[in-house]
Amino acid sequence: MSDTQQQIDQLVKSNDIVLFMKGSASFPMCGFSGRAIQILKACGVDTKTVKTVNVLEDDAIRQGIKDYSNWPTIPQLYVKGEFIGGSDIMMEMYESGELKQVISAQA
Repeated sequence: MSDTQQQIDQLVKSNDIVLFMKGSASFPMCGFSGRAIQILKACGVDTKTVKTVNVLEDDAIRQGIKDYSNWPTIPQLYVKGEFIGGSDIMMEMYESGELKQVISAQA
């Protein structure tokens, strides 16, 4: 495992909710990342408690997270070390009520 993969693994496993995104929770820098933050807020998550990782600040992380999850797009949500998905999957899970259950069960 490369240093980048170890760093990502540590972030994912040491935080309850991690969102790899473009920008930050207070200043998303793409529509999908902004939507991911809004979905988390709609689930009752205080976004100040979410560990966000701005992939625009580090190309190794930006590519590394895609390799880590075997998922091609950003943002990527992890809850208690489990990969949930990107904004489309987050929206589907939110609409069905499943995302709130996953977050509540893990909190």
